[in-house]
This record gives sequence, structure tokens and C-alpha cells, in this order.
Amino acid sequence: MQTPFLRSLAAIALGTIATLASAQYPERAVNYIIPFVPGGESDITARLQGKVLSRIAGKDFIVQNKAGAGGALAWGQLNNMPGDGYTVVGSNLPHLILQPLEGQVPYKTDDIVNVFFFQYTADALVVAADSPYKTFAELAAAATANPGKLTVAGSGTNSANHMAFQRLEVQGKLKMTYIPFKGTGDLTSALLGKHVDAALSYPTFAVANKEKIRVLAVATPARIPQFPNVPTFKELGLDWVDGAYRGIAVPKSTPEPTRKQISDLFLKINRDPEFRKQMLHGGFEPIDITYEQMPEFMRKRTAETLPLARQMGLAK
Repeated sequence: MQTPFLRSLAAIALGTIATLASAQYPERAVNYIIPFVPGGESDITARLQGKVLSRIAGKDFIVQNKAGAGGALAWGQLNNMPGDGYTVVGSNLPHLILQPLEGQVPYKTDDIVNVFFFQYTADALVVAADSPYKTFAELAAAATANPGKLTVAGSGTNSANHMAFQRLEVQGKLKMTYIPFKGTGDLTSALLGKHVDAALSYPTFAVANKEKIRVLAVATPARIPQFPNVPTFKELGLDWVDGAYRGIAVPKSTPEPTRKQISDLFLKINRDPEFRKQMLHGGFEPIDITYEQMPEFMRKRTAETLPLARQMGLAK
């Protein structure tokens, strides 16, 4: 039986939790850590999200870029960060599933507490606008004639771009060389400067560099409005509809009510009409995966990614 003193303590504790859960969030600026260099999809989105937050809540995101090991540097440090709701880290799939498989990163997939996923971008194969390869068939013919000679840039190792490269080699029956960069921003200079022959990126990259690059194929179910003349990989005979997911993760020490508040905040940002319009125009596909939906979403994404990773040689 509880004593009056213990009942009093319990009431205080419950009242504190209720206060935290109902408090206006955020009450101050939020540190938003991006695991990649500036200029990539995650970085661009974070800064646009910050503008929405300033408009709807009068607060800011303090965007910090902590690049390294294809995102693993920041994710490996995530659970040492404060769990007060004012430090969040950009989260990416399939990176968080693929990287731990090699055992070379300081975290496991289950170590990462994802609270919201806000967008998806499909894989896209691109070359410079003045590249000699005007079609996928021409690039494939060159790769077949010169096994291992053609270079394809991508963002990170054991990332969405890396998995796309492996799929391209296996399904296209090609042999090329993958060149990983710290982020989309870095590979742009390499592609436009002819330091690589092609790159695996996303429609967002293609839209941002529309006059400078040529898209050879996209991994979407149907052709996309921004590039109606570009075939899908399925049209080219490859069983390929896939890409990258981006969201928000928090330290494990973050209380459940706070995790929910962060998820609700990003849902509100993601449903802002002007922000959603910007995302669609830029080649992003907005999605709304909330904290409550996360276990099933991660289970499904893991089940879909692991067999492919083993097939492509990215997992044992």
C-alpha cells in the first residue's frame, strides 16, 4: 500500500509528465544535425523546413552539417547527444539498414530512434549534358566494351546510391567502378567536371541541375512530369523501383512524450501547403510516416532491403 508521501510523489511525477507532454513545443531553437555535407537533399530540405518552423512557431532550426562515413559519424554519436527534444538528426534509408551489416560502423539499426519520415526520392542515373552517352543503351554498350573502366559517382558507401549502383551492375549485367562521395554536393563537381562518367542520384538532383545534366533513366513506376522523355528502368527491362527515404531521429534518452511532440512538429511542417508545393516542384515525394507508424514502416523497409542487399553483395 502506498503511503500518503508516495502517493504525493506519484501525483507530482504524473503532473510533470503531463505538463511536458502538453507544453508548447518547441520553446526555443532546435539543433538539426545533417549527417552529410551542405548542398545535398537532406541539407536543402532542412533549411526549407526551418523557414516553415519560423513561420508557424516563431522558432528556428540551427542546421549543422556533421559529415563523415556516409552519415555513420553522426548516427554513431546520436545516443550521446542530449535527449531533451532540442537535438534531432537527419535519418536516411536504406543507409541505416545497410551500414551496420558490414560491422564497420559504431551503431546498429535498432540503436536509431526514428520519429518521422518526411520524403522519398527515386534513384536516377545521370550524366553531364555534354556527355557522349545520350541514352542508357549507349552507356551500357560502353560499359560492356570496357569492363570496369566507366566510373559512376554516388553519395556514400552502403547508401541508397551504392545499392542502386549494385543493382545497375547486377540487373544490367555490367561491370563499372563506383566512386563514393561525402554527399550530393560533392559529386556534382565531379560529374560536371568530367571526373566521373555518370552518377546515381535522384530526380531532385536532376531538377536542380536541369541545364547541366542529362537523365538517362529513373526508378519510378511511371515517367515523372519534370522529365517526360526519360524512360523508367522498368521500361528498359530492369526490375527497379526504389530510392532513398529521409526523416528525423532522436537520442534513445528522449522521453516518449517528447518523441511524439517532435513527430507531430515535423508532420505539421510536412503538411504546410507551400512547403509541400516546394518539395514536389523540386522532385521530392512527400510522405508522412509518424512515430506511431514507425515500427511497421521499419519492419517493412528492412524486409524489403535485406534480400536485395544480399543479392547485390552488400550483406552476407
